[in-house]
Amino acid sequence: MHALSAAELLDVWERGLTQSATQRALTLLGAACPEISQESLTSLSVGDRDARLMTLREWTFGPQLIGIATCVNCCERLELTLNSTDLVSSQPPAAEQSFSLSVDDYELNFRLPNSSDLTELAACRDLVEGKRLLLERCISSVEHQGEQTAIEGLPAAVIARVVEQMGRIDKSGDVRLDLNCSQCGGGSQTIFDIESFFWKEINAWANRILREVHALASAYGWSEIDVLNMTAWRRQAYLSLIGS
Repeated sequence: MHALSAAELLDVWERGLTQSATQRALTLLGAACPEISQESLTSLSVGDRDARLMTLREWTFGPQLIGIATCVNCCERLELTLNSTDLVSSQPPAAEQSFSLSVDDYELNFRLPNSSDLTELAACRDLVEGKRLLLERCISSVEHQGEQTAIEGLPAAVIARVVEQMGRIDKSGDVRLDLNCSQCGGGSQTIFDIESFFWKEINAWANRILREVHALASAYGWSEIDVLNMTAWRRQAYLSLIGS
């Protein structure tokens, strides 16, 4: 995986404008990881994929992340300042593709959710349907007291253990932030989605860089690639000279 140049990042942004969140994540990693096939990227667990996105985001914009969350108790807007190392599990991605779990009298085999699963879930009408579909796709076999049984008949407690085990194995796939509101004193949690956060930053950057390209091209006659190949410092130096 390599850091994206300004030209590569602008190309990813343009392609991502008409894509879903899952497709954008794969487009970003596809540009940064040309040595990995699209099929292999799609098969990465959500946690492995998001850990790679976090690394790419750090290479692109630095380790600090600044965002806004809303207190669920009083709706106060909370400013968050985070570090990328605090949001990625130090646990390496699981090398195994299949996992087993024993719960009460049930024996299950399952794999971790990936981008292909998320694409299918996007068409679900609600969370209940989405959870059912995810389990159907990820659980390969279920035995109850030695007999094969259907996934649909799993007790809620068994399903909860499977979901918990998936989260334990793939920690970077479900990052939650603890929020403490200074206004009402309440505490809550919010899910941190690296793809959404990274894309908002890329979108803001792209709109800013296009304005810079326009200004410099108009003033000096340079091509887009000429401007994009400059360092950010040099672009700003030339921009400051326009009209001076």
